[in-house]
Amino acid sequence: MDRMNQAFEKMKMLVGMEVGDEEEQPEPSFLDDFNRNCTLSTKQSMLVFFHPIKFGITFSFGNVLALGSTAFLIGPKRQLTMMLDPVRIYATAIYMASIIIALFCAEYVQNKLLTLLAIVLEFGALVWYSLSYIPFARSMVSKIVAGCFDTEF
Repeated sequence: MDRMNQAFEKMKMLVGMEVGDEEEQPEPSFLDDFNRNCTLSTKQSMLVFFHPIKFGITFSFGNVLALGSTAFLIGPKRQLTMMLDPVRIYATAIYMASIIIALFCAEYVQNKLLTLLAIVLEFGALVWYSLSYIPFARSMVSKIVAGCFDTEF
């Protein structure tokens, strides 16, 4: 066993690891590094409220890029066909209109409250548009929301 430990220590020296009697501390895992590098300060996480115009522009362009990336993956013709499908034509129209409204409010009107409301509208339209691709998801969400706000006993 002693001979094996000596061989192990020689291997450590060859690869550049320190050899010593100190207790080895576990290496930080990938998730630990990821969590440490992806933390936001309070100011960064509150960007929506401190700078809604800047956030509105980046969020809207991010949504446009997301649509472009799915068009890149499945092809623009198929993407357009799926977006104009009768099942989701209204969701697509509302989603596209909300992107335009958010960009208009952020770029031309430059009213923080109006831009914040446009961002909320855009986010809701994004969720509704995304749910249109999952069978029966919109009807399920509609029933849940109606059940939450139902006042009959």
